[in-house]
Amino acid sequence: MNTRTNAEWLADLRAEANARAMALTDLRAIIATGLPYALSGWLAPSDPQFDALAEDVTQETLVKVLAHLDSFQGRSQLTTWVQKIAVRVALSELRRRRWKDVSLDSLMTDEGEEPMPVTQSNVTPDPARAVEQSEMLAMIQRMIAEELTEKQRIAIVAARINEMPIEQVAQQMGMERNALYKLLHDARVRLKKRMEREGLTPEEVLAAFGSG
Repeated sequence: MNTRTNAEWLADLRAEANARAMALTDLRAIIATGLPYALSGWLAPSDPQFDALAEDVTQETLVKVLAHLDSFQGRSQLTTWVQKIAVRVALSELRRRRWKDVSLDSLMTDEGEEPMPVTQSNVTPDPARAVEQSEMLAMIQRMIAEELTEKQRIAIVAARINEMPIEQVAQQMGMERNALYKLLHDARVRLKKRMEREGLTPEEVLAAFGSG
């Protein structure tokens, strides 16, 4: 099943009946083989959720592949392209499930924003860098509390700090996606202006949390 050229894959997937069905069956097997390794950092194959997730991901991936065949440019093997799509679909689904039962209220502290992590849990921080990051976080949290409306704070904390999927933030806030994007845009503009007044640039914030 891995011996097809890109041209042969495309021809079979665009064909009718048997040729397409065989190509999809082969792609299904390729996805099933690659997912356990690709997702090992997020979900073990032994996890009870894995089989159901893999089936859902495979189905959605095949639908996306068929819908976007014309976008495949042949810069890699088609099977590599398909596996990348499968991983993106899987990670998106894992994020959705992670946040499924999380309320926006649970993300907010009494002060109005969730404390942001200073460093990754598996990294031993440099003491001086940790102090710099803590000070930067305190400054950003103060700006969020002082500059943004309540709805803007909730949106920023949920969607940007905690990375809750936009769809779920919009649903819980009772907003359309476009309205939420506008709310986030306005919040970012207000924060950027406040940073400028404080003599702080976005580049300095990013540098404080960079890997260098």
